[in-house]
Amino acid sequence: MPSSRYLPLVVFTCALANCSQREFDPTTEAEQLLHRDAEWADLATAGKDIEKIVSYWSDDAVLIFPGQPVLEGKAAIRAYVTASLNTPGFKIHWVSQKPVFSPDGKFAYMRGTDELTLPGPNGTLMTLRLRGISLWRVDPDGQWRCVIDISNEEPPPAPKS
Repeated sequence: MPSSRYLPLVVFTCALANCSQREFDPTTEAEQLLHRDAEWADLATAGKDIEKIVSYWSDDAVLIFPGQPVLEGKAAIRAYVTASLNTPGFKIHWVSQKPVFSPDGKFAYMRGTDELTLPGPNGTLMTLRLRGISLWRVDPDGQWRCVIDISNEEPPPAPKS
């Protein structure tokens, strides 16, 4: 029977296709992504390893932060991170929450809050409270990386009556 000699090829192709697809469990993936993001926030707060901090962004990442030009790509991001960490008094920390995944599990977005301390216009340190959205993608190496990072300042608290 001529078709029987193609059976091993068909079985092999199907097995290969199944092996190359990434299993996606939203609960497990949410835990992993939140853990990865918290690890990144801790590294940024410590401010010691620029390359490790930058490695959490994809090569084509875009950053849109208040009062800053849009930053595109690792070179621009590395320069920004380096300048920030070399600024006296600079400190950042964030917490992300509620990952939402694309149906195939290859993209996710999370909202988060940041505290950013830096010198103000008169040179004294000021702390900004930011809120933002980050878009993440699973890169070919299987790691989640931030692709788009956008934040803005929270509005001032409402006056107490």
